[in-house]
Amino acid sequence: MAGGDGEDTVVQVSPVGRLAATVDRLRREVRAAQAEADGRALVELAKGILVERLGCGPAQAARQLAELTEQAGVTPLEFAVEVINQASRDRLSEVTTAFLAATAGRGGTPGAPEQGSSAVELRSAESAALAAHDAQAAADSLLEHALTPLGAVAVGIWALGADGSLTLAGSAGFSPAEVDRWRHVPPGVATVARRGLTERTGQWIGRLSDTGLPSVGRHQHPDGGRAAVPAGAGGRIHGVLEIVWPTPLEPQPPRIVRQIEALAELCAHTLETYALRGPHDDPGPRVLPDAVELMDLADGLHDPALVLVPEVDAGGNLVDFRIHHVNARFLDPAGRPRGAVSGALLLEAYPMAAGESGLFEQVERVYATGEPFRTQRMRLTALVDEVPLAAVADISISRHGGSVLLLWRTEDETARLANLLQHAQRLGRIGGFEENLLTGEITWNGQLHHLYGQSAAEGPVPLEQLPAHAHPDDAVAIGRFLRTVLHHHRPAATAFRLQRPDGVTRHIRVAAEPVLDSDGRLYVVRGAYQDISAHHWTEVALAVTRDQLAHSEQQASERHRLALQLQHAIMPPAQAPLEAPGLRVAVRYRPAETEQLVGGDWYDAVVLPSRLVLLCVGDVAGHGIEAATSMVVLRNALRGLAVTGAGPGQLLSWLNMVAHHLTGSVTATAVCGLYDPDRRSLRWARAGHLPPVLVRGSEATPLPLVTGLLLGAVPEAAYEEHEVQLAVDDTLLLYTDGLIERRDRSVEESLTHLLTTARTLQPTLEQQLDRLLTHSRSDTDDDTCVIGVRVA
Repeated sequence: MAGGDGEDTVVQVSPVGRLAATVDRLRREVRAAQAEADGRALVELAKGILVERLGCGPAQAARQLAELTEQAGVTPLEFAVEVINQASRDRLSEVTTAFLAATAGRGGTPGAPEQGSSAVELRSAESAALAAHDAQAAADSLLEHALTPLGAVAVGIWALGADGSLTLAGSAGFSPAEVDRWRHVPPGVATVARRGLTERTGQWIGRLSDTGLPSVGRHQHPDGGRAAVPAGAGGRIHGVLEIVWPTPLEPQPPRIVRQIEALAELCAHTLETYALRGPHDDPGPRVLPDAVELMDLADGLHDPALVLVPEVDAGGNLVDFRIHHVNARFLDPAGRPRGAVSGALLLEAYPMAAGESGLFEQVERVYATGEPFRTQRMRLTALVDEVPLAAVADISISRHGGSVLLLWRTEDETARLANLLQHAQRLGRIGGFEENLLTGEITWNGQLHHLYGQSAAEGPVPLEQLPAHAHPDDAVAIGRFLRTVLHHHRPAATAFRLQRPDGVTRHIRVAAEPVLDSDGRLYVVRGAYQDISAHHWTEVALAVTRDQLAHSEQQASERHRLALQLQHAIMPPAQAPLEAPGLRVAVRYRPAETEQLVGGDWYDAVVLPSRLVLLCVGDVAGHGIEAATSMVVLRNALRGLAVTGAGPGQLLSWLNMVAHHLTGSVTATAVCGLYDPDRRSLRWARAGHLPPVLVRGSEATPLPLVTGLLLGAVPEAAYEEHEVQLAVDDTLLLYTDGLIERRDRSVEESLTHLLTTARTLQPTLEQQLDRLLTHSRSDTDDDTCVIGVRVA
């Protein structure tokens, strides 16, 4: 507390503060002791390398190390790591340069190691991981020495169980509550760590939130990067090393990927010890079956089995599997004795296992991941004396401890073919027979008893008694069949109706062939019966259908002929130009390309008694005779209504009533116009139809889109009129949608193409219309009507 003037300030420290300071001091001392122990282990290892290389004693090696350290100007620990790297040439020494490059320039960052001590940190991490008594200590060491310089903030070491589950064996940088929640992940749950098992280089994720995958610490660093790399050694995967970055992770260069893979290999040693000893909450030993126990298991199986043990090279890499044991039921596809296979390498005994079948790849995968593999009818090839022998087998592969059990059941080809023949006879409803005429013995298969509708206890029917079981009308055909086989000794076949005891009649085809002895005498007849009832009734149904179809085709052809005659009578494809005062009118009609699509397109151009010129085009919905007759009704009705002197809007209103009430409620579109030669003006209206196009000079524009509902949709409708003043040499085009309609384009796009084509004037009006039809891009095969009007 503070005193008055001239008094010193006294700070009182609470007991809790003293305790916290003591704990912090002890923690620093423990870390220093651990670092000193790690460094001492690396220095002693370097001394051992010098003893081996220089052929000297430990004391001389220590003096040599001190002299070389002083000459290099580095610390003894840094020089020891350099000696170890030069001597080992392992993956850790390969990635040391990458580690130095990755941590360059981080000396100013609090907590980051100096660049000169980076190699020391890597070797310290290796030493601590190999010496760690559990995976938790290995995780702490990896994060502190190797991963923090790379910007990582957390690490998890997952142990892979025999059932495919994942256990968080060690972690650092996660909260205790988060670790408890993720202590165990059941098999089949998709997580970041499990994704890391699928690829040899692991799973690298730029931003965890983008994947939707759950994982430990996802709430702490949702937008951070992740890496999940399989931890394996000697061809076997023991778990996954998962690393967490607080920020999004950019794609890493190959040297950093190799560094993380080297750290994952360090975890494999700890995870192997973890699997043998058990997790933290189960400190007792975990008993795993060894090869001897697996041999006993294989000998007790009823299926052929092989026990495989991994074969590794000097570098600890898996190269093959040795066939340690084969049980008594094992059958080699090449027929070799069991002794010739037992003890050999898998690829030596079966070199094609690495080829088309992929058997070796599956064995390698099961050994690495522990996930069993089963399949049926795998094709196997054994190479014996340079001759490939093929076989088909059912395969089952599973890992037990450090060994692999391979069940190999080769399929019996004779039994398979017999079973296949039995199924073929059943599906084809075929029954076979053989009759010995000397002994009277008759052999039927089960399917033939079923065809006859009797049980096997009733006995087979001799071939000569066949007429007694057939329909009386088939007696002549059966008699001819029996004479050909039994008397003329030639193969024969016939069809008949079998009358079964249950009253059911089946249509049967029987075929037989005689077997003669060396003297040319008949002693055996063999053959087959086939139930063709379904085929017979199908033929009957097809015959009826053909008759009905022929009648329908005749009717359709007659209707089409009438519709086509009616259409051509009203609107011939070619028509002479219409002469009117001060006006030249030309029309073109193009029928549908497919004659079956007789449509309802129509046009008309006629001079009325009032000297006005009626111009119209229309399109009745549908095809066939109905559309053609409706077209005739509307076209003639409009001609009759036009003599009343009414305007185009009123004419379309009346025509709408005709379409709705008098033609069976057909629907149609139309454009109707009245041209006045004296005023050179056109009054027009539309009923759901595309507006006319006016071509003036080098410009082509559609007339305004006045309102007007299509004909026949409602009982009564009003239609808006519009008037356009024409000039000399103006051309007006009226057309149906068959000119422009396309399946893959909008109407606007097709109309734009029409306007572009219409801008190019031709010497005559007829040539202008012909050019429009020639350059039309329509692909609907519909009728097309075009009227061209040119003012003179």
